Amino acid sequence: MDELKKLFYEKSSALKTEIKALLKEHGNKPVGEVTLRQVFGGARGVKMMVWDPSQLDAVEGIRFRGKSIPELRELLPRIDGGKEPLPEGLFWLMLTGEVPTQEQVNWLSDEWEKRAHVPEHTFKALEALPADTHPMTQFSMAIVSMQSESVFSKRYAEGISKHDYWDPTYEDAMNLIARLPVVAAYIYRRLFKNGDHIPADHSLDWAGNFAHMLGVDSPDFKSLMRLYLTIHADHEGGNASAHTVHLTGSTLSDSYFAFASGMNSLAGPLHGLANQEVIKWIFEMVEQLGTDTPTDDQVKQYIHDTLNAGKVIPGYGHAVLRQPDPRFTAQRIFAEANIKDDPIVNIVWQLFDVVPDILKGLGKVKNPWPNVDAHSGAILVHYGLKEYSFYTVLFGVSRALGVLSALCWSRAMGFPLERPKSVTTDWVKQFIAENS
Repeated sequence: MDELKKLFYEKSSALKTEIKALLKEHGNKPVGEVTLRQVFGGARGVKMMVWDPSQLDAVEGIRFRGKSIPELRELLPRIDGGKEPLPEGLFWLMLTGEVPTQEQVNWLSDEWEKRAHVPEHTFKALEALPADTHPMTQFSMAIVSMQSESVFSKRYAEGISKHDYWDPTYEDAMNLIARLPVVAAYIYRRLFKNGDHIPADHSLDWAGNFAHMLGVDSPDFKSLMRLYLTIHADHEGGNASAHTVHLTGSTLSDSYFAFASGMNSLAGPLHGLANQEVIKWIFEMVEQLGTDTPTDDQVKQYIHDTLNAGKVIPGYGHAVLRQPDPRFTAQRIFAEANIKDDPIVNIVWQLFDVVPDILKGLGKVKNPWPNVDAHSGAILVHYGLKEYSFYTVLFGVSRALGVLSALCWSRAMGFPLERPKSVTTDWVKQFIAENS
């Protein structure tokens, strides 16, 4: 048993024992009340699941095992001379609750390299799709096609004990995370670079190799990919893609089925697809105004035109956050250090200065601040990734770190099938009549 797997088993076994005792004594205590607005409003804010890798605070933003993004940038190991944390370190932290050493992160990079072999039938399945198939469709299909490699499914069919479900789930998670950059880069090169694929560079780390296979060998872009794949990795369990992975996984579907279902959720315009909506909106503004250095008055007018057309300003607002997204801030810090003269990046900063006051003036916007999607596209465009329909795939590769570490915990803790209770509208009307 490898070091990471052994550490996870020890941690999860101890917590499982602790939770069992806690529920025996306190299991019937009410946590809160659900309002009819929440019943009809997508269960917004209802506390109904446990998700240990990360937690989202409305003011402080995301914390991974209690650590903020600025803290991660200081604490997590990097490559020699690098400025950004390695995503491998964040996965170790989310899975174990411990900040790894440089040696442990180097081991994980090497381990994922060993596990990165993608079955040939996955590439054949991708090649069978029309050339213009959306990248997220291809990504989801590639993930499902690799399900034939699932360790959990094989061992479940053989009759594994439920107490050992975590073990093959860990193996599937490690294998899937290792293979995702290879699959994602293949999709990108197939769609946008005439199928001119780039072989892996095994001397590089997980994110650096991903950047290399995409075809951008700039050291700064490798650094960006390390940051990007770290800050997009998780956002507690209540967001759509994370919750979907949790729900599907609760049926004992393996990691491939569960992760593919989460990616189908991420592909929605109200979730991960928003990052391509932001850069598309900026490009349309630049084209309409005829300049990539608009004045504040021109930007303000375009914002008002968007709102008056019944549309939202993409990249602004968040279901939970009530402050600027720390992930936006982290990307801004990167851009200020590396590409501060880029005109599209400067438009992103200009929007940050202009949009919040306009949204506040509407009087009904709870969060007028930018989220992570408001900045990511502009940086990617600078380094040559202008094909914004691919951006959600990048998001998905990163999100695997959080949702698959959480799935390992769900199996280790023996979490049950998720089955909330629904009601009919007639029931609601009768409930109101009886309680008026």
